[in-house]
Amino acid sequence: MKCGYFTCSKNALLSLNILYILISILVIGVAVYVKAVSLVSSYTIIGTAIGCGVFLLFLACMGFIGAVKHHQICLFFYMVILFLLFLVQFSLAIALLAVSTEGQKTLIERGWNSSSAKTKIDVMTVGSCCGLTHWQDAPQSCPSTLECCQGDIDSRYECCGGQSNNMISGCRCETCFDDLKEYLNIGYKVTGAIGLFISITEIIGVWLAARFRNQKDPTADPNAFL
Repeated sequence: MKCGYFTCSKNALLSLNILYILISILVIGVAVYVKAVSLVSSYTIIGTAIGCGVFLLFLACMGFIGAVKHHQICLFFYMVILFLLFLVQFSLAIALLAVSTEGQKTLIERGWNSSSAKTKIDVMTVGSCCGLTHWQDAPQSCPSTLECCQGDIDSRYECCGGQSNNMISGCRCETCFDDLKEYLNIGYKVTGAIGLFISITEIIGVWLAARFRNQKDPTADPNAFL
């Protein structure tokens, strides 16, 4: 049987959804690992990552079952949800790839301001930095134990406690934006490129599901309607 007919379409759709299942398991696994080793302590961030992984796993299982059974209703809802997901992800991917440095800074400031003190401390600990764009951006409860604040320096360098004398000489810790902006820029580009790639696979999935849904199973009753 030539490729492009029922069996080929079915196998292509199955392969695509197996890929989605593997990606969803990877996302969930990474989120659990990050929480287990205490790299990130925010339950909101971890919960969001796990939620996205579970949603993708559910959608992939729906597409897989629809492909195996040639289930019309299952394929229809799979196609609709996948198309909506494509619109959202494609838009976000283009936005991430096109955003300027100032735009990145604005987005990061919004995220920082809406984050909990615990999340801010996680960022400062990983980057060994103080505050986002100024040491006063640091949470008041942040301990002065960052690596950049250590050493035989007088008490003026007690950084990130919100109570220091940094107004005289300035905190010797870099701000998190200055310290991490290069990595953040790379992160935006890589995330946007990955999102763009996945969104392309999603529109291919929509096309495959629509094509497969309208093909007749050669093993079914030839008098049955699709």
